[in-house]
Formats: sequence, structure tokens, C-alpha cells
Amino acid sequence: MPTAPSTGVESFTEPHYNVRYIWTISLVAALGGLLFGYDWVVIGGAKPFFEPFFEIHATSGTVWDSFLSGWANSCALVGCLFGAMGAGALSDRFGRKWLLSISAMIFVVTSIGNALAPSFICFVLWRIMGGTAIGLASNLSPMYISEVAPAGMRGRLVSINQLTIVSGVLLAQITNWLLGRGIPEAATAQFIHDSWYGTTCWRWMFGLTTVPAALFFLGMFFVPESPRWLIKRRRIAAAFDVLRRIGGESYASSAVAEIEGTLANETEKVNFRELFNPRMRNVLILGVVLAVFQQWCGINVIFNYAEDIFKKAGYGVSGALANIVATGAISMMFTVGSMQFVDRKGRRPLMLIGAAGLAIIYVVLGVGYAVDLQGWPILTLVLAAIGCYSMSLAPITWVILSEIFPNRIRGAAMAVSVSSLWIACFILTITFPVLQKLLNMAGVFWLYAAICIAGFFYIFRHLPETKGKTLEEIEKELVN
Repeated sequence: MPTAPSTGVESFTEPHYNVRYIWTISLVAALGGLLFGYDWVVIGGAKPFFEPFFEIHATSGTVWDSFLSGWANSCALVGCLFGAMGAGALSDRFGRKWLLSISAMIFVVTSIGNALAPSFICFVLWRIMGGTAIGLASNLSPMYISEVAPAGMRGRLVSINQLTIVSGVLLAQITNWLLGRGIPEAATAQFIHDSWYGTTCWRWMFGLTTVPAALFFLGMFFVPESPRWLIKRRRIAAAFDVLRRIGGESYASSAVAEIEGTLANETEKVNFRELFNPRMRNVLILGVVLAVFQQWCGINVIFNYAEDIFKKAGYGVSGALANIVATGAISMMFTVGSMQFVDRKGRRPLMLIGAAGLAIIYVVLGVGYAVDLQGWPILTLVLAAIGCYSMSLAPITWVILSEIFPNRIRGAAMAVSVSSLWIACFILTITFPVLQKLLNMAGVFWLYAAICIAGFFYIFRHLPETKGKTLEEIEKELVN
């Protein structure tokens, strides 16, 4: 059904969008998000099985064992950082499509590598290499979608990327549960080490990523290059063809003229120092802070250390795996809900609701752990936190990052912001086992609650509304 937004280019051209085409190319690009979600979360379900195999005693061992457990869960983030840092310069030079195809191929290779890893060192190296694909996809998938999407559809379309992320999360959780559900609740580390679960089960969990990765790679042959990147490279005719297929002749003519206007003073190569120009600095700081806050709000420890969190609430390995599937289902349900509101209610209200809601839930969850609450009350609070995050900070942060930066520095600015996100995620993930030993589970969640309160006030003061505006209109408001 055609969409006629109320502002920007579309308001006076009233195009009839090729909705099927727009959604198709956006879904293919968003497969990078699905692989991001699967590869990132599969580690949580595989953890009870590969740790005994590699003789890591995270629960009963020393602080060094806790560190190794955190390193196994977070080492991929080193690769994520390199992937995110390289994505900006490489995508500005070679294009969004080419680099997304490269990330798909890396996913294929590293999935096989992790599945066949004979030692902990090899396992870590493959995880780091796979992390580069996550870093590339997490940067480029939302950027590509934002650059092909009409303004009135952009929020929903970029949110597809978050929907595929949580789809990948749920797929990984279901896979982990199906492969590991037969394990006895009272299984010891030695039993796991000597059984099929320790020798083979976790290898299948990683290896199955190869299937969606191959589909992503093949699908990228059928999507066009970003029209904004094409115009930036002075390939006007090719950009016009893409935009014409999206919205017709008049839409393409108006969009090309507006994009060229924002690139009037473009140089062939973006100087990263330009990001710190006074006109650019504030919008870059906004992007970095939002990216860091999305991680330091603490929700990813639930996905990566779900087994530890549910064990503290009295669940065994099998019960924890079943609960993990429930977290993925809730995440997907609320992400779909956010897609209904992001272009109607706006970005800012959802971000404020998310920060405040998580702060309240974490305070109550910390109290629950402090009084040794067991079973379904803890599960309910964990699910509430995931639902709140999935409706707000998870998808909306990616939408905002994909649209607030000027056209001519978008690749570089996204690289800085997404690199900051992965650094924050690395710190969050690797410190959780140590913080748990030092503060107990209650203290950890109270710490995350304090961070969410600080994030709420920052968003309230600094985040403008961007719904319904073209990327070029947003640039004029935030930079000029």
C-alpha cells in the first residue's frame, strides 16, 4: 500500500512506492542482523558444554576461571571492534553491498571453524574472526536499509534489522535447547566432559550458523547498491535507477537533487578529524553515548550469561535452556510491537520509556536476588526486562544511529559509534563474572539500574525527535 509521509521529498512528490521491492531488499540486508543475533547468543547455550570440554570451571573455580569464562563469552567482541572500525572507511570506498557480502562469507567460514575447533585457543581465534563479521553486519545492515528507505517507512524498515537480530537470537536459543534438552538436570561437569554433550553437542550449535550465512551471501547478489553511496561516488544514473524502482520517476528526481545538495562540498575521502569539527561533534557524541548506553543498560548479560542467572534462581541446565527460549520469544514479540510504534509515536518517547522501565525492573530484580527469591518470580522479572528493552533501546538505538549522521560522514560516524558500542559490550560482558563474585547478583543489577537512570536523563536532555523526516532534513537540523 503506498505511503505518503507528511514531510520531506515525499510530501510534494507523493510517490507510489514499490513496497514489495523495498521490503525485499531490506529483508536481505537485514539477514546480517539475523547472523549477528545467532552468532552472538549461541555462546550462552553452548557455554555449559564447551566449558567442561576445555576444562574451564567458571562456577567452582578461581577468579582466573571466571576470567576465562568471561573471555570465552566476550572474545568475539575484539573482532566486532575491528569489523566496526573498518566498516566505515571500507564501505565509503567500496560500497555497502560489497562489504555486506564479505561479512556473509566470513560468517560461513568461521561457523565451520568454531564447530571444528580442537583447542580453546583455536576456539577463541575463530570467535574473534567471526566477530569481525558481526562488527561489519551490525554497522552496515541498518546503514544500508536507512539509505534505501523512504522517510515515512525508515523507522519500520531499520527496525527490521532488530527483528532479524532477535529472530537470530531465538533461532540460536531454540537450537541450543533442542540439542541440549536431554541432559540430566543434575549433570556434573565431568559427566558433560565425557558425554556427547561435551564432545559434539556444542559443535553443532556453532556449525548450524553456516546455513543462514550461505543464504545471506547468495541473497546479496540480488540487492542494489545504496543510492546515496552511488551519488557520493558520482554514479548518478545508477542511483537514479535504484530510486526510480523504489518510488518512481518524480521521487527519484527529487531524491537525487536533495542528496546531491547535502554532498555539495563532499571530498572524495572523509577525514576522520572532520568528525570532531564543532559542527559535527555534538551529533557524534550523541551517537556514541546512545550506542554505549544500549550496552551498559545491562540486558546483554542476560543473553550471554542466562545459564548463570537462572541457576542462581534455582534452575538446572535443562530448565535454564528452556527459560532462555522464553527470553528469545519475548524479545521477538516486543520487537514486533516496537515496529508498530516507531514511525507513529516517535523515537524519543520509546527511548525514555525503555530507560525508566529497565531501571525499575532492575531494582526489583536486585531485591529478588538479595532475598534469595527462586523460580518463576525471577523468570518473570527477567522476561519483563527483555520485553522493555526489545520495545525500546534495542531497535530504536539502531534506527537513531542510522539516521542522525550527515550523508558525507555517515560511514565514518557509524564506524565510531558502532565501535564504541562493541567496546562497551566487551567491557560489560567480560566484567560480569568478576562483578558477580564481588557484588553478588543483586549488586550487579542495582549497578545497571543506576546506569539506566543516568541514561534516562541524558536522553531527556539531548535526544531530538527524528520521525517522518528525510535524512537530509535531519542533517540540516542537527548540524547546521
